[in-house]
Amino acid sequence: MKALVISFMLLCMLAACSRQSLEKVSSFVSSGASATVSGDFSPDELRAFTALNPIDAHTHVRRNETAFNAMISSLNLHLLDIVVVDDQDPEQKDLQVETDQSWRFIRASGGRAALCTTFDPYKINEPGFAEAAILGLNKEFDQGAIAVKIYKNFGMEIKDAAGKDVFPDDPALVPIYKDIAAHNKTLIAHVADPDSAWAPPNPASPDYSYYKENPASYMYGKPHAASKQQILNALNHVLEQNPNLRVVGAHLGSMESNFNMLARHFDRYPNFAVDLAGRIPYLALQPRADAIAFVMKYQDRLIYGSDLEFSSRDRMEPRMRFWKQAYAREWRFLATSDTVQFEGAKGQGLALPQSALRKIYHDNAIRWFPGIDPDAK
Repeated sequence: MKALVISFMLLCMLAACSRQSLEKVSSFVSSGASATVSGDFSPDELRAFTALNPIDAHTHVRRNETAFNAMISSLNLHLLDIVVVDDQDPEQKDLQVETDQSWRFIRASGGRAALCTTFDPYKINEPGFAEAAILGLNKEFDQGAIAVKIYKNFGMEIKDAAGKDVFPDDPALVPIYKDIAAHNKTLIAHVADPDSAWAPPNPASPDYSYYKENPASYMYGKPHAASKQQILNALNHVLEQNPNLRVVGAHLGSMESNFNMLARHFDRYPNFAVDLAGRIPYLALQPRADAIAFVMKYQDRLIYGSDLEFSSRDRMEPRMRFWKQAYAREWRFLATSDTVQFEGAKGQGLALPQSALRKIYHDNAIRWFPGIDPDAK
């Protein structure tokens, strides 16, 4: 009898523990939480990713390596390789050197990469600036370049002869925009930066490490620095002046913290789209239902981009591993309900439908960057 009583008590204790465990599991599942998933693609994930015929419309590749090209091929990727002139980066100070590096990679890529060219913005105060810039762009167009980038140094760094800020709508740039549109090319506009560039240091920000390592781009505390809104207003002026020019705002158009503002831009400017490069963590910071609703509503205006770099200063194997894991992390966030960890952000994946994923990863790039995939129809 004593043994039966003890057994009964043990069963009751186990049942209570089981109920508590089930309640914890039920609470965990109902909250949408899951263990953080990281690392490279699994075989099934890789099949799903490559089936999208993915296009990364925002990369910076300044190095040609057989193993790197093989990695791009194994991911079934097409890339847009973007040239930038930035006097803060030793590898981006010389336009011709950087352009030559990009072309070497592109010509060895087997049709998997296209060029976004640019002009030297630091020559804006020189006589004949616009004519020389147009001549250089047209030369690159003749070789197959499909887009042109303007960089955040307009509004955040470059001054005119009187020492005043030069904004993206400066009159000297007007004929350049007209020429880009006349050649049916696309303008990528990286103007301004995240709000955190104008805010006190915040270690919780997704951009904290970048501004810690790149103080020249950190506007907070700088005397007479232009406001972010001044710079965005200048881009609005460009959109209004050039309704026939396709404009892709890099990095969510620098409106990463204000999705209502970005929505108004989409509604107002039919010639405007954005890439997601480097700003997917800001989607993860939104309430999940709001992020899904925004992406679904504007799925025709969102283009996948990574902002990944590969240059001579990188160790090849670690860099290739970094690229693959970055693609896997961002694909999981967009395509699955897994919980994903970014710098400064953690969120449950959006589990977007295949139709939206296909647009973001492929179709929208084809539409906004004609020629980015020579085999696409």
